[in-house]
Order: sequence, then C-alpha cells, then structure tokens
Amino acid sequence: MRSFKMNDMITRALEEENKNSIEGHAAVFNQTTDIGGFFYEVIERGAFDGCDFSDVALFVNHGQDEIPLARSRNNDINSTMQISIDDIGLFMKAKLDVRGNQNAAALYSAIERKDIDGMSFAFRIKEQIWENLDSSMPTRRITKIAKVYEVSAVNNPAYEATEIYARDKNALEEAKISLDNARSTSKNTDLELEREKLKLKLELMEE
Repeated sequence: MRSFKMNDMITRALEEENKNSIEGHAAVFNQTTDIGGFFYEVIERGAFDGCDFSDVALFVNHGQDEIPLARSRNNDINSTMQISIDDIGLFMKAKLDVRGNQNAAALYSAIERKDIDGMSFAFRIKEQIWENLDSSMPTRRITKIAKVYEVSAVNNPAYEATEIYARDKNALEEAKISLDNARSTSKNTDLELEREKLKLKLELMEE
C-alpha cells in the first residue's frame, strides 16, 4: 500500500441535509509523475478494472489515525462517499458533516478557500510494467491496482514538494525494491541472450 499525489480537488458548495459535498479526482489516467526523483510513474487506463473498493475512507493528509471524514463501503448509495471511474480517472464525491464534525468543517472551509486543493490515494499494485530500466529515471506503468484503501485531501498540489510526503517511507522503499528487482531481471535476461548468441556463433564456427 502506498499513496501518491495526483490531481487538484474541486469543491462544490452544495448543502444537503446539513452536509456539504466535495468532489474531485484522486487519480488521473496517463499522467506522468516524478516519484521522488527515483522513477516516473503512470497509471494506465483500465488499471482500476476489477479493483477492490469494498472499504475506502476519506482523510486529510493520509491521517489514518484520525476518524474518517467520509467512507464508502461497497460503494453503497447510503455511504457518505461515492467512488467511480470516469474518463479522467478515479473520481470521488463525499458528504461532509460540517455542522457535527469540526474537522469536516475545517476541511470544507480550507478547500473552499483554496488552502487545500490537492488529492492523493493509498493503494496496492497488482500488475506493473517497467520501461527504460537502463536510464537514470525509468518509468513504471501501473496496469492493475488490486485495492484502494483511502483517498485524502492534501495541502500542497506541487508534485516536487509533496511526492515524498504523500507516500510513506515504507511505500517508497517497496517501490525502490521493485525497481531494483526489475533491473536485476532485465540484466539477467540480457546476459542469457548474450550467452545464446555466443553459443550460436560457436556452433556456426564448428560447421
């Protein structure tokens, strides 16, 4: 599981039964993101097909020790947050109890004032493809996401300022290990190919 800053949040001042709604995209398809200066990452269209959205919570800055400000359980219509996939990416709409929850009121106010205008999400990868492994900045294409755990409103939408912050350290280490493994596999494959070429060359010389 790790999280990653993706896109600007949009707030709509709609008041329904003492609750205000916020909405935005927590993930955007085909957008190249610099992950801490280690590699680029792209979420492919279709990555959320078959994804587990059974229990997704809304936090601020991935504060999972806090009480969720909204929650989607199996995307039930009675849940306080709805999750959907559209042409842009992962879309969320949440109802905040701004009168009964001070943290919810603070978040709504911060979004409305543009003090908070970014989104992020925590998830687990199922399938990925590494490209340009010989370069200093390879690219990881995420083709399948197994599960989304939470979405968060985050203070700073600038990739270079928040990318490390948005991901916990363990998540970034896991990504670096995955990159090292991919590079190792690629080198082994290249070495095996060179061996086969040499073997074929020797066989031709013997004929």
